[in-house]
Amino acid sequence: MPEKNRPKRKSALFGALLLSGLTLLLGGAAYSVSVTARSIFLAQEDEIIPIFAGGDLDDIPALMRGNLPVATTSLIRGEAARTKPPRMCEMPEDYFDTLNDLTDRSQGYDARGAYVRRYAPRRGFLSERELRAARVAWHYFEKFTQETTGLANSVGNYPSTTLWDTASYIAGAVAAYELCLIEKPEFDRRMTQLLTTVKGLELFRKELPNKVYHTKTGAKVDYTNKPGEIGFSALDIGRFLVWMRIIKNRYPYLGNTVDSVLLKWDFSNVIDSEGLLMGSYVDKETGETVYVQEGRLGYEEYAAKGFALWGFRPLLAHRAEPFLTASIYGVQVPYDGRDPRIFHSQNYVVTESYLQDGLELGFDMPHDDSSPDWLHSDGWRAEFADRIYQVQENRWRHTGFMTARSEHNVKGPPYFTYDTIFSDGYPWNTVTPRGDYVPDHAAVASKAALGLWALWDTDYTDVLYDAIIELYDPENGMFEGLYERGQGRVAIFTANNNGIILTSLLHKVQGKILTPFAGDTEVWYTAFRDQDIRERRNYPDPPQEEDWLPALRHSVQLREDF
Repeated sequence: MPEKNRPKRKSALFGALLLSGLTLLLGGAAYSVSVTARSIFLAQEDEIIPIFAGGDLDDIPALMRGNLPVATTSLIRGEAARTKPPRMCEMPEDYFDTLNDLTDRSQGYDARGAYVRRYAPRRGFLSERELRAARVAWHYFEKFTQETTGLANSVGNYPSTTLWDTASYIAGAVAAYELCLIEKPEFDRRMTQLLTTVKGLELFRKELPNKVYHTKTGAKVDYTNKPGEIGFSALDIGRFLVWMRIIKNRYPYLGNTVDSVLLKWDFSNVIDSEGLLMGSYVDKETGETVYVQEGRLGYEEYAAKGFALWGFRPLLAHRAEPFLTASIYGVQVPYDGRDPRIFHSQNYVVTESYLQDGLELGFDMPHDDSSPDWLHSDGWRAEFADRIYQVQENRWRHTGFMTARSEHNVKGPPYFTYDTIFSDGYPWNTVTPRGDYVPDHAAVASKAALGLWALWDTDYTDVLYDAIIELYDPENGMFEGLYERGQGRVAIFTANNNGIILTSLLHKVQGKILTPFAGDTEVWYTAFRDQDIRERRNYPDPPQEEDWLPALRHSVQLREDF
């Protein structure tokens, strides 16, 4: 169990905490409880008794810790928190004239490890072409969401989904509402039904959601969509937690529903004592649950921030180390340094995880709710993302091949490919999950192309945009991509592709999609305080400044190398 979430000592000085009204009974007298960022006081008429002023959380009774404010940069540094942008149809015509200028900043790290990128994202209202693409992408979810459960199919008509793809559906719904493609009644209906279904899903061995579910029935299934359970994925859960926090922060009226979903889960085995993310699978011979470290550079850190947004402290999972670099077209491309022969997990370098971090989280730390758009508090993530972009532009300029590499589905065997920038010691390596080399499946991934276009406002991403923006079937959504070797479209439709495309278009209008929490006390932090459930399931206390993930920095890719 991480030290952050170790069992807390309970004080014997206090009788009972009545959560309604925050009244404490002490020696027969009723005292009101006053909570500030770093202090708790009892008050009765003119008498004020300090209970906690700084110091260790162990000094606070367990029943009261849940009411501490979550420490964010706006609270600790006294900075103005960001505000939720208006929906596109509610923005005044001059809205984008008032945004901060992103063009005149010195690239590099600051003293806190934050980073200023050399590139600016695109910002502005959607054009007619972009609105049409958004409507088509949303049509995927209109067509392939099941009426019985509210779950969306991961791939077209196939009635199966994962928590990762469920997050992509949530992303699509948020974008559709904020871009004014749907109105609040439909958004609320969809989210309420979905969250109700997720809350009722049978968990993998009473811990966390199974890796796969049948979308028509909500039953646990294996990868062939047959009844069974196969373990849980820490990466999928991390992505889902990102979007649960986005939903809760943007739409506070859904907050209690979101909390009720997560408060059914047992997090005791998903983060180890060092802060690594752990997935699970079922041993085929013994039937026992096996827990294994999950995630490699790119996805691991993104998922870690999803957990940190809910108060967990996945310290080592958020670090870039151990990483190495491969020199490709003058760019030092970072990749995970763990040897696949020893750790039995490939080190795929793809675009998607960096896009999700930039689009959803702004390359910021989970505790950052106040930095300007041009300053990225998770600095090394922003700097590495620039390299991931730059090497793909450089390949295009050197070879003429449009490049926007990410894993993607394909029609027919092998059904899925890792279309990488670097893997297995080779650049531009396209492989199946089994490791077979399949260069004919190399493609310009639609989600990667539109994500790069949204976050990097360059001539090259204009080329990607023109290739992808009208690559769709009006009845089914945006196609998965465009084959690199001239075989035409990747003729398949997925939730992840259409969800990320909608996210990219929303980012153009609103910028960073995660907005600050606007409420006070959260049920997530106060529930079950009078029981041992919080300790057994490893539910965290509200994170304080000392619990923040550290902002790290690494050597910068010099512009002269490009």
